[in-house]
Formats: sequence, structure tokens, C-alpha cells
Amino acid sequence: MKQLENQIAVVTGAGRGIGRAIALKLAVHGADIVAVDLKTEFVQETVEEARKLGRKAWAAAANVSEAASVEASVEQILKEAGRVDILVNNAGITKDGLVMRMSEADWDAVLDINLKGTFLFTKALSRTLLKQKSGRIVNIASVIGLIGNAGQCNYAASKAGVIGLTKSCAKEFASRGITVNAIAPGFIQTAMTDKLSQEQKDAIIRQIPLASLGQAEDVAEAVLFFASPAAHYVTGQVLAVDGGMVM
Repeated sequence: MKQLENQIAVVTGAGRGIGRAIALKLAVHGADIVAVDLKTEFVQETVEEARKLGRKAWAAAANVSEAASVEASVEQILKEAGRVDILVNNAGITKDGLVMRMSEADWDAVLDINLKGTFLFTKALSRTLLKQKSGRIVNIASVIGLIGNAGQCNYAASKAGVIGLTKSCAKEFASRGITVNAIAPGFIQTAMTDKLSQEQKDAIIRQIPLASLGQAEDVAEAVLFFASPAAHYVTGQVLAVDGGMVM
């Protein structure tokens, strides 16, 4: 029997990159998948791949920064899937810029998606998880939330907030058997890093003891651990998947 058999996992931002890798990793290990993104067409490939793996899979649309949208999405998810056992809050954006030039709109957009979105999805599913007296929540933070980064004050603040939210929720939900943990990826090879010049990539790699960018699969493996029975006694933790960059 696969370790996530008969469990249902909701993954936000599951249309590409890290989110898609997480959804498919959980599917490989037996979970049925609800792939969430701003529009259902963004996650159709993820859903189709999960079904090819023999899993049930649903596409769900939600603007994670808007409470009404999240609540409607969760209502539909529970109607179609019946229950939720695992929530992975992965949806996130960047809008980089120096503080002195950053617009209020760019600040708000990043905080709304990255931090408020994590809060809203956690809140919307909390009643179900608490009633079940079981569940796993995994939040995707970032090493930037641990160490900061010039030109990313909005992103750093949002991810530091996700870490604080994770620890607080871990304390609130522990008595009902629900674990809440965070993963802080370092520089992961995605469409975003593919746009960097080789010179920029080389500068980043010089900061990483393992001397390479990470892969989306590396983050997905860490999510699998937190979602699996092996992590039943682990909560409120932040795992950096960063090649040793911030150790």
C-alpha cells in the first residue's frame, strides 16, 4: 500500500514549477489531487498527469488573495472530493524592486498572494481538518524569508510571515492531531531562474555549498516527508531545501 493511499491533497499554484512537481509527487505516492490555480485551465496538464498515474484528480479555480473566492473554491472541493487530508500552500508571486522605488501596489500584491493567500486557504479548510482530528498542512516559504534579500523586501516579508503563520497554526492545531510545517526553498531551477544570464546563475551558485541550483523535485520530496506518516511527530518546523546556502 502506498503511504498516501486514500488521502486527498490540495495543492495551490499547481499549474507549473514547484507546485506541479509537488502535486505529482503526492500522486505517485497514492494521494488523490486537487490542483488549484487562478484558472482551471492553468492546471489541466497537472490533473491529466495525476490521472495517468491512476489517481483521482480535480481542477479548482481560486484567487487565493480573495476570501470569497477561496471559500467558494473550498466549498466546491469538499463537494467533489468529500474530504481533504493534506493542504500544500504553494501559490506565490514576486514583484521585485528596491524599497525606495517599490510601489504600494507591488507590496500589496505580493503580501496578498503569498501570505494572505496562505492564511485564507488554511482558515477555509481548518474547520474540516479540526473536525476530522487529522491533517497535514505544508506551507512553501523561502530562504529569503529567513535571510532577506536586497530588492525583495515585499517577498521576504511575505515569506517571513508564512513562517510565523506556520508556527502559530502548529500550536493552535496540534491538540487535534494536525501538523503544520514549512519548507524554505533556496534557488530552485524554474522558469524564473531560466531567464537569468549565465553570469547571474554563476554568482548564485557561488553562494551554495552544494554548488548547483536545486530542482522542483527536491522541494516535492520534502513536502512528501511532511505529508507522510514518517512526520507524524514533526510540527512547527521550517526545513531549508537550499543546498546549504543559509546553514
